Amino acid sequence: MINPHFSTKERILSAAEDLFAKSGFAGASLRQVTSAANVNLAAVNYHFGSKENLINELFKRRLDELTASRTAALDKVRGTRQPTLEAVLEAFVQPALSLASDRGGGSSFVRLLARAFAEHDQRLRRFVSDNYGHVLKEFAKVIAHLLPHLSKDALYWRLDFVSGALTYAMSDFGMIKKPAGISDEQHRRTAAEHFVRFAAAGLRAP
Repeated sequence: MINPHFSTKERILSAAEDLFAKSGFAGASLRQVTSAANVNLAAVNYHFGSKENLINELFKRRLDELTASRTAALDKVRGTRQPTLEAVLEAFVQPALSLASDRGGGSSFVRLLARAFAEHDQRLRRFVSDNYGHVLKEFAKVIAHLLPHLSKDALYWRLDFVSGALTYAMSDFGMIKKPAGISDEQHRRTAAEHFVRFAAAGLRAP
């Protein structure tokens, strides 16, 4: 249900995020988006110009926030006397899991992100890489310093695996669901702890 108090642009973005997450980028039309957002097609053209730009704005809205959170967390780790691999990974993982559990649309976006990779949308992958790839490079620099035994090639292979596993964990596709009586925050902390241990072991491997 779209909040009627949102601005027209926000209503369009929220409706599109939900529809694309459910039906895919090709499966949901702009007319379906306008109907769900209770706006006319001219409003979409005014704010976004095209379906492609609308999709880009969907990703930009969430990834700008995720990037800022990750960068702030990494800067905090860098400022400590002896940064650890676990602390660096936690700075990478925690903001992503927080986004995934955000009931204000974050969970829909995570499904959308997983769908983009599953559907091999090369244009969208390129958009994400061009605009947000620098964040992974910053994490890679710190991890490379902590793990000097890894070649650059090996490091990036392993980080690619870590990113893929994180997308899977964020999408809640796994067998482990939140137990009854456990808060979202507790479940997220537990997931992060297990993920960090798993990722650290893989990165440290010879």
